[in-house]
Amino acid sequence: MAAFLKKLWETVSFPWNYLKKQSPLASFITGRIATMAALLFILGLAMFALMELAPGDIVDQMMTQQIASSMNSTSISSSQISKDNSFTTDQGQQLRKELGLDKPFYSQYMDWLKRVFVNHDLGISLISRTPVSFLILSRLKNSIVLNLISLVFITSFSFLLGVYFSSKAGTRTDVAATFFALFFHAFPGILLLILLQLFASITGLFPVTGYPNFPFSENPMKFSFSYVHHIFLPLLASFLGGVGGTMRMIRSTMLDQMGLPYIMALRSRGICERRIYLNHAFKNTLNPYITGSANLLASLFSGSLILEIIFSYPGIGRLMYEAVTQQDVNLVLANSMFVSALVLAGMIISDITLAIVDPRIRYK
Repeated sequence: MAAFLKKLWETVSFPWNYLKKQSPLASFITGRIATMAALLFILGLAMFALMELAPGDIVDQMMTQQIASSMNSTSISSSQISKDNSFTTDQGQQLRKELGLDKPFYSQYMDWLKRVFVNHDLGISLISRTPVSFLILSRLKNSIVLNLISLVFITSFSFLLGVYFSSKAGTRTDVAATFFALFFHAFPGILLLILLQLFASITGLFPVTGYPNFPFSENPMKFSFSYVHHIFLPLLASFLGGVGGTMRMIRSTMLDQMGLPYIMALRSRGICERRIYLNHAFKNTLNPYITGSANLLASLFSGSLILEIIFSYPGIGRLMYEAVTQQDVNLVLANSMFVSALVLAGMIISDITLAIVDPRIRYK
């Protein structure tokens, strides 16, 4: 039996071993994609299980709203209300059966996977009766724009400040910059968002919402200027929360590089300090940043949930919040899987980029 299992494993793993010998990088990418698929599968199952454990469901909410509207009507007698409530209960059981909510969570998950991969359909929102794919795509572009702008600003200023303050290590300027970096890195993000919105409300210099109240097609030029005005405070909060930790990482990496023997050898050859900084030490700071950029992107997407709620920004984080509060299973699952896939894809891209940038890295 053991010999048979060993032979079976060798047969099954032969294509993988062959690919690994021919192209280590391709085998690494394939392995990471397979890992990502497995993680997404487990995540989806966990999401269905959590929705099952939550008290009540979307049908209960519909029934509660209908009963409340009946109770508020003065023209309906108590006997009629009781009759309507009984009818609503029967209707709710029928609706659960139609939506598949009467099945165990794992059966619901299998039905959802079949609908997605066989029919290429993410389903319909149980609240708005709108296709889930349309809701996600309409909000996703807003979140991507906001997070990419944040990432560009955080990266640019982190490198500039990190390299500069590493050359001023130990001075008062460096100590002050390190203090403020630690302060904003440790400062609670939700409190910073609330304070910035309070500042906008009191001063009136900036809108309290993060998105214009008219569409882009109405006046593209006006919308662009209004959009920049609206997202200034959300971007500022995201920038202050992310630049501190990234700047400290680049500063410490630069200081570590400047103390290595190859830097001393370059100095002994008479190479100017600026060239050593920019052409040699700076290149080696890219490795830890590329590795950490995937985590930074993940933290931006997760942090945008609170940001979008506080500033009423129509992004995917706010859509997730609305779906969870309304227990819209289809929208919650599709939204979670989509964001998780984006984050995992970012991690794979960072690993591939690291292999390209650093020739010392080989995936065997």
